[in-house]
Amino acid sequence: MHHAPRMSKVAAPLVAVLLVTGLSGCHWFKKKNALYAQSAEARPLEVPPDLDRPAADKAMALPASASASAASTAPARPQAATGFAVPADRDAVFAKVGEALAATPGVQIASKAEILGTYDVDYMDSKFLVRVTRAGDGAFVSAVDPRGLPPSGEAAGRLIAALKAAIAP
Repeated sequence: MHHAPRMSKVAAPLVAVLLVTGLSGCHWFKKKNALYAQSAEARPLEVPPDLDRPAADKAMALPASASASAASTAPARPQAATGFAVPADRDAVFAKVGEALAATPGVQIASKAEILGTYDVDYMDSKFLVRVTRAGDGAFVSAVDPRGLPPSGEAAGRLIAALKAAIAP
């Protein structure tokens, strides 16, 4: 029994050393990648595959034909304006747009999102958004479809013209 206390005196410091070494050894399992060790500005830029080639859409354009040139000489139907600028605060313009939409016959406001600056409207059997965004020192009122593009059809142009008459100075 004389050897048991001596064994525990040696085993306790040995276990402590092994425990400290084991716990501080996490760096042994860490993966190192030189790219991530650099600052964000020094890392190489990853470009998506479609963006590293020049645009080819103009290369596929067809040359003008006789029928196309005859159509171009016909009087063009004017494009409906899809937006206008107002030299006022965006929130104030958003409120004025809401009042003007409510006063316009045939307009149904499905929903509004003040944070986004949008009114979801139904006008002349067309559904689109009337959007109010900050533009410099003022605001810009525009009509967009759910994809964020100018809507097709004349309803949006008519409504934007009515809003411009009611709001723009």
